[in-house]
Amino acid sequence: MSLEGKEPQMSRQLELPLASRGEAPRVKRSEEAPTATQGNERSGTSGLMELVLERQNLQAALKRVRKNKGSPGSDGMTVDELPAHLKAHWSELREHLLSGAYRPSMVKQQLIPKGNGEMRKLGIPTVLDRFIQQALLQVLQPIFDPGFSEHSHGFRPRRRAHDAVVEAQRYVQEGRRIVVDVDLEQFFDRVNHDVLMGKLAKKIRDRRVLGLIRRYLEAGILAQGITTERHEGTPQGGPLSPLLANVLLDEVDKELEKRGHAFVRYADDCNVYVRSRRAGERVMELLRRLYAKLRLRVNESKSAIDQAANRKLLGYSFWFGPKSMVKRRVAKKALATMKERVREITKRTRGRSIEQVAMELRSYLLGWKEYFKLADTPGTFAELDQWLRHRLRAIHLKHWKRGTTIYRELRRRDLSHAKAALVASNARRWWRNSKMLIHVAFPNSYFDQLGIPRLAP
Repeated sequence: MSLEGKEPQMSRQLELPLASRGEAPRVKRSEEAPTATQGNERSGTSGLMELVLERQNLQAALKRVRKNKGSPGSDGMTVDELPAHLKAHWSELREHLLSGAYRPSMVKQQLIPKGNGEMRKLGIPTVLDRFIQQALLQVLQPIFDPGFSEHSHGFRPRRRAHDAVVEAQRYVQEGRRIVVDVDLEQFFDRVNHDVLMGKLAKKIRDRRVLGLIRRYLEAGILAQGITTERHEGTPQGGPLSPLLANVLLDEVDKELEKRGHAFVRYADDCNVYVRSRRAGERVMELLRRLYAKLRLRVNESKSAIDQAANRKLLGYSFWFGPKSMVKRRVAKKALATMKERVREITKRTRGRSIEQVAMELRSYLLGWKEYFKLADTPGTFAELDQWLRHRLRAIHLKHWKRGTTIYRELRRRDLSHAKAALVASNARRWWRNSKMLIHVAFPNSYFDQLGIPRLAP
């Protein structure tokens, strides 16, 4: 939904509950309130909650939550039902937020597969709490983000995973061939609330905001992974989670910077690049101490000091081309995950038309291709294109089933009698058949017409 004119009826629905009628006056983003620390320090309020509840900020938050979509939380409310709920209950909700009496709903816990046989715990807040968290994020991000490290790239304005990959590639090209790849053990389950709140309190003076964040932590917004598939680009769970992770881990970033280390961090993933294994061992010990101060623990089974080319970073890995130039490629695990997803979409027993399959495949592949566009492996992408078309041709054969139908359909597509008969004689061998003469009946241009993007440049 757009709040800027595309759906005027919905915009009017929000106009009444979000406008001030006898409510606390809005705080302008000007000289009256240039920072979040101005206001009544003695009473613990600084006007920060009023900034969160500004109509313009709320409209932007609602627009973002609707754009991100997502599953319902514990109360079952969908994103599309949120505007009507706000219209009916906004006056009471605003009063509770301003007084510090608002209590978030408990996060809905859901287990999702990680692709390696393990399960990841994902927390899904209600859409109302996602809306409030998004409004908080839009006010808190400008306060904290300018002080974060330049080497921190996760879920920050004007930064993305590609920046971290390119920075890491530069370190390896400079001769830092050893990487200290650190994985934190159940990071979002182990975050110490007191440690995190202490860091937040250094820049937030509004006790209502601090109290609300504390209650969100108690409700479980950090008991989750930030994202299920990084290349989709949208954090899963609470919108506040990535910012809070950056606030907590910034202390580690600053210490690494102070010591002159070459590193990149994306949320809870941190890679430090060094020139020798001995230096890597020193860095690993340092990281263990730094994380221990934050009550966090390094996952020893998943962390390693290794050749940079043997490890992955955000779905990418590195390889050495001619003249020892460092190149990028899709990591093996990311490639396996992609193939598994494509197999699911193109499964021949799902009973869907080729047009339906193509629509779902297009949506997935466009995002995947955009994320992995940095990979310097056109040959790999060409092989993937061939494999994809192979599976799609097999779907056609499965739909036709009988040899007589296969023969008739292939003849309609200008395949000769001999070639159509050869394919039809192996009617039940769909996968083998899809590698044979059927490619004449379904050339690459056919899949282009279906809107399926080619991965190879």
